[in-house]
Amino acid sequence: MLSVADRSKAADILMAAQKERKQAVQLSVTFPGITIEDAYAISTEVAQRKIKAGARLIGHKVGLTSKAMQRSSMIDEPDFGFILDDQMIADGAKVRHADYCKPRVEVELAFVLGKRLQGPGVGLADVLRATEYVIPAIEIVDARLQDQRKIFDTVADNGAAAGIALGGRPVGPLDVDLRWVGGIMYRNSEIEETGLAAGVLGHPALGVAWLANKLGALGTALEPSHLVLAGSFTRVVFAQKGDTLHADFGPLGGIAIQFV
Repeated sequence: MLSVADRSKAADILMAAQKERKQAVQLSVTFPGITIEDAYAISTEVAQRKIKAGARLIGHKVGLTSKAMQRSSMIDEPDFGFILDDQMIADGAKVRHADYCKPRVEVELAFVLGKRLQGPGVGLADVLRATEYVIPAIEIVDARLQDQRKIFDTVADNGAAAGIALGGRPVGPLDVDLRWVGGIMYRNSEIEETGLAAGVLGHPALGVAWLANKLGALGTALEPSHLVLAGSFTRVVFAQKGDTLHADFGPLGGIAIQFV
């Protein structure tokens, strides 16, 4: 386990990497004794510094929700990160590629809560009752640490969260069977990835339930109006300068952003 001073140094490294748009050496290399507890403490410190500087916490993201991703990361549960208001991007926006180290995009569903959720004991039905609406999302992920990353690096780096675009048609959580919501990611009109939301723990709302229980154990709740990205159900697609990324969610509509 790291000292308080080393956790602070790790937060400095991540903040500098984001500011300079230049990937840093993996924290697992710089601090060989890092643990998952350290990693979450580091991501929390980075978020708190940004909030102190004026950003606002508006939700959380869940990652590593597929069994394949968990096996490749050598863990047996998802991870989570913080969503701040300065990460939000408008549907159809032109996004500066130079603002990121190595941007990639993922297809997700975002749950917007109408009621408070706090674990332990939160299940699928609790999430559906607490959700005001579900809306399609594109998440931009941008690792501030070099490859090959270990799970400690990903968690400390806030799950590589970098940007979120919402769009398409919001739906009530019981208006459609969310398991069968499909997503197709196009890059410059060519299909790159496809998937079903059932790939998120069998039902995307279970990603939100996992988060509520994980945060509940830490004494934190998901609050009304909070946004929760439930986890990607496609692999990441790398974005180059000039690329247009368009996610098609069928009857739920689509979202597009362009890197310039």
